Amino acid sequence: MAHKAGFVNIVGSPNVGKSTLMNQLVGERISIVTSKAQTTRHRILGIVNDEDYQIVFSDTPGVVNSAYKLHDQMMSYVQTSLKDADVLIFITDIFENDMNHVETLEKIQKMDVPKLVLVNKMDLGDQEKVTERLAYWAEKLPDATIFPISALHGFNLEGIWEKILENLPENPPYYDKEELSDRPMRFFAAEMIREKIFLHCKKEVPYACQVEIEEYKEEPEITRIRALIIVERDTQKGIIIGKGGEMLKRIGKDARIEIEKFIEQKVFLETYVKVDKDWRTSDQKLKKYGY
Repeated sequence: MAHKAGFVNIVGSPNVGKSTLMNQLVGERISIVTSKAQTTRHRILGIVNDEDYQIVFSDTPGVVNSAYKLHDQMMSYVQTSLKDADVLIFITDIFENDMNHVETLEKIQKMDVPKLVLVNKMDLGDQEKVTERLAYWAEKLPDATIFPISALHGFNLEGIWEKILENLPENPPYYDKEELSDRPMRFFAAEMIREKIFLHCKKEVPYACQVEIEEYKEEPEITRIRALIIVERDTQKGIIIGKGGEMLKRIGKDARIEIEKFIEQKVFLETYVKVDKDWRTSDQKLKKYGY
C-alpha cells in the first residue's frame, strides 16, 4: 500500500470548537481552549503518524472581521490554510445561523478539495435543531460530507477519520514520524500561560496580552522557564499582577501545573509583566512577537 500524507485544515468562526476538535483528533492537548472567542491566534499543526499515513492537522484562528493588525495576521493564517488544504474541515455549531465572514465562506464553496462540514455541540440542542442545521449546511455546501458531532465529548468522530483517510493523497511524510507538531516546547509553554490569563482575567485584558518565553532550560530533574507577559497599558499590568501579586501567582501556578502535565517533568516557572504600548496595532511589534 502506498504511503498517504496530507494537510487536513480546520476552519470556522470563533468559539465553535476548532481547538477542542483538533485536540480530540490528535489525541494530545495541542491547542489551548477557553470559552472566549479568538483564543487561538496562530496556525498550529498537530501531526498524527501511522505506518501507512501521516495526517497534518491544522488548527487556525477563528474567522473574524478585522479590528487590529493582529486580526489581519490571524486572518492570513486562515487564508493560507484554505490554499494548502488536501482535506478541509469546516466546523460550525448548532447555534451559528451563518458564517460571520461571507468572503471566507464563498472561498470555501469554490474550493476543489474534499470538504467535511462538522456541526458541533449537537449534545446541546434537540433533534429538530440539529436536523435543521444539517439541512442548512447541506444546501450551502452541497459537495461536502456533513456530520453532526460533539467535539467536547468525542461523539461521532469515527466517520470523520474514515473520510479523511479515504481522501488523503499519496505522499511521503512531510515531517519526521516522531514529531507531534512543528512548534517548539517554548511555544506551548507560552500558550498555556496565555490560556490561564484568558481563564482568570476578564473583558479586554486577555486580548491585550502576549506571552514571550525568555528562558526555557531543560535539566535532568526540572525544566526552568522564565516568561514575560506583555500588555498594552499600565492598568492592564496592574490587573495581571493583582492585589499583592495574587493574580500573577494564580496564573503562574495553574500554568505550571498544565506545563508539567504536558512535558511530564517538574517545572520551575517565573512570570513577569511588561507594558509594550499598542503592540497589537504595530506591524514591527507583531513581527517581533512571531506573527
